[in-house]
Amino acid sequence: MRAELHPKWYPEAVVTCSSCGTTWTTGATIPAIRTDICSNCHPFYTGEQRIVDTEGQVDRFMKRLQVRDTKRVEAEAREAARTPANLPLSELELGKRQLNLLNEANLNTVGEFLAKLEADGEEAILAIPGVGQKLLADIKRALRSRGYELPEDAVEEA
Repeated sequence: MRAELHPKWYPEAVVTCSSCGTTWTTGATIPAIRTDICSNCHPFYTGEQRIVDTEGQVDRFMKRLQVRDTKRVEAEAREAARTPANLPLSELELGKRQLNLLNEANLNTVGEFLAKLEADGEEAILAIPGVGQKLLADIKRALRSRGYELPEDAVEEA
């Protein structure tokens, strides 16, 4: 057999837990061992509900949650900026004749149009002289494409 093939054996190696400070002796190939957690402080053995974070995984997860939340808030702010209530109806790319009909009925902004649609329904919009189903459908399509929620959409979902 080869000489000095095996490492030196320490029969009285001291093991120390970094979390709770408990020490004990055992046999090992190194004289001192430091552990992050032992059976005296491990949640499985103690029944405590605490988080053992030896590699910063909890911190990384919390940072990811914060990034997700900030991105969500930014997206909602972008969506809100995209759908303001004071947006002129002229920005919906309707025809000049249709815009004049709506202006004569005192419907100049998207907010005014949506308020009338919610309060009085489609019949009130169709009662405006010169406004028909096609114009109403075009306005609704343009509003939906810009992210607006129409009053009858909520009724249809329910």
